[in-house]
Amino acid sequence: MNVSEAIRTKRAIRKFNQDPLPNETIEAILNAGRRAQSAKNMQPWQFIAVREKSTLQTLSKLGHFAGHLAGAPLGIAILTLDPEQRFSILFDAGQAAAYMQLAAWEYGVGSCLATIYEPEAARQLLKFPQKWHLHVAISFGYPDEDELIPRPPRKKGRSSFADTVHWERW
Repeated sequence: MNVSEAIRTKRAIRKFNQDPLPNETIEAILNAGRRAQSAKNMQPWQFIAVREKSTLQTLSKLGHFAGHLAGAPLGIAILTLDPEQRFSILFDAGQAAAYMQLAAWEYGVGSCLATIYEPEAARQLLKFPQKWHLHVAISFGYPDEDELIPRPPRKKGRSSFADTVHWERW
């Protein structure tokens, strides 16, 4: 799959079958995030790969719409340095997340972002040091068959190119 096809076909997957992901696939996903570009090549991230079901279940309760983590064979917590240090830190983490999701899609692995609203509870759960912060985790797994069934477009589909892009000035 080429990059254009991955971008065009990628969609959020929230239901997964329970087939485990091969270690090589997990490492490829994590390496894609590790290789993402960042401001001044600071790489202001660390990743915690979680396969333990009870941990994923608990993590899924730390965000309002993070329930999909509970059913995923893999969750990846993206830790960042304090985003108040530099506005670009969360942007950099977003690039790492996008790289991981596109790499996963190439392997037939679906994913979905989850915002974590209880960062201190997440710190207690995942035991990461005080200098790191958790705002986003991603669920990964092979899509459940129902997730692959094409659906009619939602009321509000994607904005058109003409409605989104402005040339030279607004």
